[in-house]
Amino acid sequence: MSVNVGQRVAANWELVVKTKPEDQIHDDYWIFNRLSEGEGFVGKSGGDFITCPIEYALNGTVGSYADLDTISTTRYDVFDRYEAQWKEYAGTYAISDLESDRNAGEGQVFDLRNAKLENLRNSIKNKFNEHFYAAGTANAGKDFTGLATLVSSSPSSGTVQGVDRGSFSFARNQQASGAQTSSAFDNLRAVMRSIYNLCSNGISADHPSFGVTTRTVFEGFEGLLLANERFPDKSAADGGFKNETLAFKGMGLSYDNDCPTGLMYMLNPKFLKLYYKTGAWMKALPSQRPVNQTADFVIIRSMANLVATNPRRLGVLTAIT
Repeated sequence: MSVNVGQRVAANWELVVKTKPEDQIHDDYWIFNRLSEGEGFVGKSGGDFITCPIEYALNGTVGSYADLDTISTTRYDVFDRYEAQWKEYAGTYAISDLESDRNAGEGQVFDLRNAKLENLRNSIKNKFNEHFYAAGTANAGKDFTGLATLVSSSPSSGTVQGVDRGSFSFARNQQASGAQTSSAFDNLRAVMRSIYNLCSNGISADHPSFGVTTRTVFEGFEGLLLANERFPDKSAADGGFKNETLAFKGMGLSYDNDCPTGLMYMLNPKFLKLYYKTGAWMKALPSQRPVNQTADFVIIRSMANLVATNPRRLGVLTAIT
């Protein structure tokens, strides 16, 4: 009979095989990583709105004439702007004096304070990645304006970024159904080609640079590809594609566990931006200590939003089966 944990446990040191907790919950936040780096990640110093100037019409005065014909002097409005609201996110972690004291000296397996901070940062990434796919209408519209709105499955309706898409076709993204005709994914590649070309600015420039879909659709697309199997030696065989992304007309395609069922987005960070307030991206604020608790509380705050600067260069395949 053991009083508590038993003689064997009490008589031996625990075997510690890791210096930090093994991650059991976090995924690869694929679209977060694409949007929070490089050309698509843009810092702004402030302002009431996030604004994006646009050129949306041609000058209609241009035309042929002869001799003393009158040349049009009509003034055409050809410029305007998109507008997006700033969105705020925050999360906290707490560490009590008791936790800190227990985690000190010989009692420390890993740094608890740093581990809590890292867990909070990854939790923020998780929430951002999830909301990047949503419409932005949840929580009384406080969430990011996500792909469900900016690269919509019904692009000819609604007012987005201050522009009525029903009235102005330039504000509509590209969309087409990828539903099967007779067998699974039998229309997928043809619709991918169509959306890719619709999103492209001619032959030579401004093509979609990355695509994201569900794991099911990703595997369906992979199954359509001609396998290029390599056998480096007699004892090993590579029976599939090992790249983290698959290539389609030069566009890298991968999957994200947060992507909604039956969708595939074709995107370009030149036209889909994650704007953030400089000095307010994953910003850890000074720790606070309540007057009636022996603990520190730390807030991490971000101020940002997604903006489609040229929706017609962005596309979505819907109802993929």
